[in-house]
Amino acid sequence: MNYAWIIETCVFAYLLGSIPFGLILTRMAGLGDIRKIGSGNIGATNVMRTGYKKIGIATLLLDTGKGFLAVWLAQHVFNASYANLAGFSVVIGHVFTLWLRFKGGKGVATTIGVFFALDWLLGVTVCAIWLAAFLMLRISSVASILSICYSSIAAYLVAEEGTSLLCLSLAGLILFTHRGNIKRLMEVREFHFGGRT
Repeated sequence: MNYAWIIETCVFAYLLGSIPFGLILTRMAGLGDIRKIGSGNIGATNVMRTGYKKIGIATLLLDTGKGFLAVWLAQHVFNASYANLAGFSVVIGHVFTLWLRFKGGKGVATTIGVFFALDWLLGVTVCAIWLAAFLMLRISSVASILSICYSSIAAYLVAEEGTSLLCLSLAGLILFTHRGNIKRLMEVREFHFGGRT
């Protein structure tokens, strides 16, 4: 085990995850600070609420891309056994962003990027669960929580051994980042596309 590679993998993945694309893109578009709009989150869902769907889609792709890239580089530059470590670190970087006083996004898009890099079928499965839940309920937070929480089962069925443990860890992190959403869901006042519940 090369401890220098482990440190380099974690640091690089964390710094990559820390890039706040949602904030950067909305500022470049002249929309101001996304943290002062809607939920205050820097992720794609909140960017969509500005009404600029193209910027929201770009944020989604870039946040997903950095999750994918972190794992892909770990697999091809360092060692494939470090892929899970890179995957967890890049999501931690997104959630606890260095450049924003450790207050970042909720990590869903980045987590899905990680899944696609680990196993494309896992990524497709999680996206399918998210889409099905969203189409039924029109609540992004519920779709995110359900899809990521079910990822460990999907990983056990389709991915390599050890991936399901990473999925469980990321599910715990996603539940933590959505604690406010869970509270609003319990109070029946969570935002959904088309109005409020």
